Amino acid sequence: MSRTSLRPLVLAVAAGILMMSACAAPGSSTGGGASDGDGDAANVIRIGVVNSADEQWRIFTEKAAEEGLTVELTNFSDYQLPNQGLDQGELELNQFQHLQFLARFNVASDTDLTPIGATAVYPLGLYSLEHDSVEDIPDGAQIAIPNDETNQARALLVLQEAGLVELADGGDAFSTVQDVVAEGSRVTVTPVDAAQTAIALQTGSVAASIINNDFVGDAGLSAEDAVFSDDPNGEAAEPYINVWVASSGNADDADYATLVDIWHSPEVEAAAQEDSGGTAVFKDNSPEELQEILAGIEEDLRAQG
Repeated sequence: MSRTSLRPLVLAVAAGILMMSACAAPGSSTGGGASDGDGDAANVIRIGVVNSADEQWRIFTEKAAEEGLTVELTNFSDYQLPNQGLDQGELELNQFQHLQFLARFNVASDTDLTPIGATAVYPLGLYSLEHDSVEDIPDGAQIAIPNDETNQARALLVLQEAGLVELADGGDAFSTVQDVVAEGSRVTVTPVDAAQTAIALQTGSVAASIINNDFVGDAGLSAEDAVFSDDPNGEAAEPYINVWVASSGNADDADYATLVDIWHSPEVEAAAQEDSGGTAVFKDNSPEELQEILAGIEEDLRAQG
């Protein structure tokens, strides 16, 4: 396992995520959106994404055209805007988020945006430059984790799965650092901005960091460098399945279902895997399965008050 030093970082701080571990990589635009594509607006399917420059989207757009579907990509860097645009009818679809993020938006905004297809889970990894395994991390070591509510909870679950912390009542997708049981934990946890987790590792201020998929490549690391990752096929990973999302009234649109199928073509998946740095674990959950998972998360969120 490589333990080379991180190259200097200049990282843009992306709002909200995740995701995309959690979500996908953060976008390059700085505001509402920059459209890519031409065609009659009445026949264009507008899709909100967070990195339209990725190779997967070039291939996807070409394959959609072969099926007679004109796609226009709208690029965002603010993670709230693709959902707002979809809710307001400025987009037909978006594809940038996992179910946990979508559930939080729906509950906070009183919307009913609906997943219509799965893309992938991006495992969340624990990285260290000093230690080659979880067992090598000493008792009392400091671990940096993302401080946004979605990724913080997931990071804590990763650390618990690795045997480094204990969470009150076993933890869940809403856990915070206040739920860390000190007597049952081997390490201390420090929440920082997601972009800062890699920088903390570089400067040596922590023994290890949970680093979002968005920042692993920028940090000069790869998924293989992780000393521990969560199980992308486990039940605990279900809230972090990334999804295609439509308005509820258009969830059964046949053209949108075709686009989901196109994204899962071998050529697009290969490009998406390359874009993710080899971290994507592709998922093929049905819309009904995704909607059931989403409903459960939203119910739990509302119960949180």
